[in-house]
Amino acid sequence: MKRKLLFGERLMLGDGKTPFNGIIPVKIRGEFSAASLHHALLRLQQKHPWLNAVISYDKNNRPSFTTDTVQPVKIPVQIISRHKDTDWEVESVKQWSIPFETDRDPMMRMVWLKGEGVSELIMVIHHCLIDGGSILTLLTTLYELIDNGDADIGQENPIKGIHDIVPAEILGSRKKRLKASLIGSIAVLGLWLTPLKKKAVARQKDYLIHWTVEEEMTVALTQLCKNSGVTMNTLLCAVLLKTFKEVRKDNAHNKISCPVDLRNLNHRIKKDNIFAFGSMFVVSSYADLDFMSNLKAIQEDIRQKIKKLDPHLMLMVLEKAHPVLHKFGRFLKYSKSNNDCMFSNLGRITIPAHYKTFEIEMICTPTAIGPLGNTTSLITSTYRGKMDFSFVASEGYVPYLEGQAIQTRMMTILKEQLQTQLQPA
Repeated sequence: MKRKLLFGERLMLGDGKTPFNGIIPVKIRGEFSAASLHHALLRLQQKHPWLNAVISYDKNNRPSFTTDTVQPVKIPVQIISRHKDTDWEVESVKQWSIPFETDRDPMMRMVWLKGEGVSELIMVIHHCLIDGGSILTLLTTLYELIDNGDADIGQENPIKGIHDIVPAEILGSRKKRLKASLIGSIAVLGLWLTPLKKKAVARQKDYLIHWTVEEEMTVALTQLCKNSGVTMNTLLCAVLLKTFKEVRKDNAHNKISCPVDLRNLNHRIKKDNIFAFGSMFVVSSYADLDFMSNLKAIQEDIRQKIKKLDPHLMLMVLEKAHPVLHKFGRFLKYSKSNNDCMFSNLGRITIPAHYKTFEIEMICTPTAIGPLGNTTSLITSTYRGKMDFSFVASEGYVPYLEGQAIQTRMMTILKEQLQTQLQPA
């Protein structure tokens, strides 16, 4: 089986050699066998065809996902002795920078930090294959299969091209095609006219700051959002913007980008589809508003921006941009960053915690880091009642000491807001 990569997938694949890896570590108490893990990975590949793919190129250097049924690739498992609770953090940062041999190996691997009665399983997967939603779907199935190798997991109907995710009547609409061409042409012109720096920012050392919020505070924050009529996503956006302004001062931009899971807008992309590329919107705060007023304003801004998103048109526009993909990649890498960070809230993870011979104690929030400009991101998720945060950055964009200050100030603002809510009127 073979299909050409969509624009977003090509952008994240890059030259096929530079790492753009997604990492998700899972802490497990109990025991399972290596044989059960290998069998689970094999069945995972049987369900999801593109987990068997390597990258091949045509005469025009256009990449395709390509599978070989005669000599299928096998997802490798590296077993490392576990010595302490923080080993997974060190290994995660290490795995960010280890490239996949995309032309001959699968674009997924597992690292097993194996200890006595406690382990971390780290899934590493190239971002050109998956987004946050995909990786959580893979995890759900993987642990079901480790527990029961004969479990009925169904079969993915894989995305074989844009025609599978954009209805034929839209793809064939003259009005939509003209609009996509016009938007694409304007975007291309903007790319050509934008001056770029001769040198990209030196990333320097990449780092991860990870922390977990206890269940009591997680419940309180959820109630605060309910009382305020906003989502947790909006609350954290507002806190993050305020934090960057206070910590980074003149270096703050008052802009954070938030990804949108296209599955929520385009129902042709199924929950179990391997799919990598979403949309983005930018959130800013208002200097003349207090915190609670900003919350309301940001909530309305987000609502309006999502309402205006046209996922089918966006995909059509991007597919028109393949001839300038290299220019677009250079723009992201060499243009001056005017964004503080990317923020993503994966929400509540519903993967079961208890299995026959083991228990999932913690699912650490996924992280990813790539070569396309500012690497700073904050990702959060909630598992077993606890919010979990991963702050990812590089010293060349946000110095490590500022990263620590961002973590501390974020949590202080959240606690201050909870205390304000508890005060009698």
